[in-house]
Amino acid sequence: MVLKVVVHPADVQDRDGAKLVLQKLPQVADNLEVIWADGGYAGKLVNWVGDLREDKKLRLDIVKRSDDLHSFKVLPWRWVVERTFGWLSTNRRLVRDYETLVSSSEAFVYVAMIRLISARFAA
Repeated sequence: MVLKVVVHPADVQDRDGAKLVLQKLPQVADNLEVIWADGGYAGKLVNWVGDLREDKKLRLDIVKRSDDLHSFKVLPWRWVVERTFGWLSTNRRLVRDYETLVSSSEAFVYVAMIRLISARFAA
């Protein structure tokens, strides 16, 4: 389930884009305790996430892949994100950037997730 979406230009680095999302997250998910991210988000962002809340601490765990990877291996929790991206890419409007407004792009991600979750409830 996607909790928050922020669409930003391609010239914004992932770690900076993560801050844009996480700043809005406490409004949506007060009970969130752990966020999993890949190695690209390591560094100062881990400490920044820890200081994001005063009352309830939030933890950013980095899921690292092995350096001696010679075959496919499912990494813990990373497959959840990759699977969600796969589900979202079945929507034509999300495969290419057709939208002129950032708010339209964000809205189509929410609509796609509503469609996916609704289908799961109906099954």
